Amino acid sequence: MKLVDAHHHFWDLTRNYHPWLCDEPQIPFRYGNYQAIRSNYLPQDYARDASGFDIAASVYVEAEWNPEDPVGEVRWVEKIGATCSHPVLIVAQARLNQENIDQILAQHATFGRVRGVRHKPRATAFDERLKRGLAGSMDDPAWRSGFAQLERFGFSFDLQVPFWHLDQATELATDFPGTQIILNHTGLPSDRSPQGLAAWRQALEQLASQPNVAIKISGLGRAGLPWVAADNRQVILNAVDIFGVERCMFASNFPVDRLCGSFQTIYLGFQSIASTYSRNDREKLFYGNAARFYRLHDPTQSPSTHSQST
Repeated sequence: MKLVDAHHHFWDLTRNYHPWLCDEPQIPFRYGNYQAIRSNYLPQDYARDASGFDIAASVYVEAEWNPEDPVGEVRWVEKIGATCSHPVLIVAQARLNQENIDQILAQHATFGRVRGVRHKPRATAFDERLKRGLAGSMDDPAWRSGFAQLERFGFSFDLQVPFWHLDQATELATDFPGTQIILNHTGLPSDRSPQGLAAWRQALEQLASQPNVAIKISGLGRAGLPWVAADNRQVILNAVDIFGVERCMFASNFPVDRLCGSFQTIYLGFQSIASTYSRNDREKLFYGNAARFYRLHDPTQSPSTHSQST
């Protein structure tokens, strides 16, 4: 089956500056120590990891490149992406609350591979989940002002935030129905206790009520544990049940998820869990939905138009 890998990264730490990968000490990270991925990861490395799979296209998602030069990341990815054997689309970095966000978005729009942007809004720890209105969060008027410009450029928005902030995301989707939002990494269900999963499901159900939101099933690793299909089966099935087959897509999150398992382990796990769906539905989950939301075949089409048809 053809795949569109809806979320992966490249980086060249000998040439480019990614603070979280280059600086010491390591930042707190949900997978724990990430020393193993603090080395170059280029198209040939991805091709080796994905060997044996039919990658029809992939989506490069911004990798916390130097925030002083977000356009430089797109320029670099456009160049190295051209060396891949498949098309590489781009989700660019755009800090929505910065003063010159209109200029950044306008520059991103000049690159043919850019489909959307990502900026991780400010989040709090789980025990502070009721705190709202923080600067840099989805409640922040300055942040929302930047978000409001995405529709003008036809950009989708990749959202990475812990599930306890999805009430804010639901309000965002409601207030900006013309912008496609794509929730990253399954809403980060790191707490697999019955109570944690119940809270995660409730948050997803609230967000899924908005038709302009889709979800990427990825980033399911946990610190110190290998990626095992049995451990992730119910989370994946719940996500698909909540959002529906039309709004879900699988993604590798490589090389980050290499900390938890090989590309083969993760994608074969996805395939085994999805085996109960019809072939038509599996084609949507592994290829069609990502191709549609990231406009693989029609880059001029607004992603919001796609979302409203499903």
